[in-house]
Amino acid sequence: MSEIPVYVDSPLSTKATKIYSAHPECYDRDMLRLILEDDDPFTVRSVKYTADVKESMGLNSVKGPVIIISASGMCEGGRILHHLKRTVEDKRNIILIVGYQAKHTLGRRLVHHQSPIKIFGDRYELRAEVHSVQALSAHADRKELLDYFRQMGPKVQKAFVVHGDIDQAEPLAEALRGLGAGEVLIPEPGQEIEI
Repeated sequence: MSEIPVYVDSPLSTKATKIYSAHPECYDRDMLRLILEDDDPFTVRSVKYTADVKESMGLNSVKGPVIIISASGMCEGGRILHHLKRTVEDKRNIILIVGYQAKHTLGRRLVHHQSPIKIFGDRYELRAEVHSVQALSAHADRKELLDYFRQMGPKVQKAFVVHGDIDQAEPLAEALRGLGAGEVLIPEPGQEIEI
């Protein structure tokens, strides 16, 4: 059985992978054990990193099974839209969404299996399977954000809570105020704020 090719189609992910691979002093015990017992996880033979837009576009003509890892937090922009446009209507495909998807985003509509969906202004029927994994977000959670903020505390004159739905943003803003932030704002879409 041949390996299914895996493409990492995200310039930021490619750069981050290079940084991680260059800093083994930051690895936890599990990662160090993996490197000692097996091959280097950063140089898996079946994983290829796309270098530019032309190479990314070429992925859409690859024949046969393929795994494309493409990043865009909420599926609202970037290379992921081209891959989704090509795959959403085929029931043989699986779209795996990793992390939180905000309201009113394409990512949220995919997770909730809303169909039809719009990509680049065109309508597509969502026939692909969609699965969601909430445990792999790259963002800090509430506890991590508050721990980080405690290190700065009263030195912060103005803080902006810009992630999460309002029912989560308001309690976080209140917690930041309780830790000594001078002013904590939850900006509205389109609101202009002078810093």
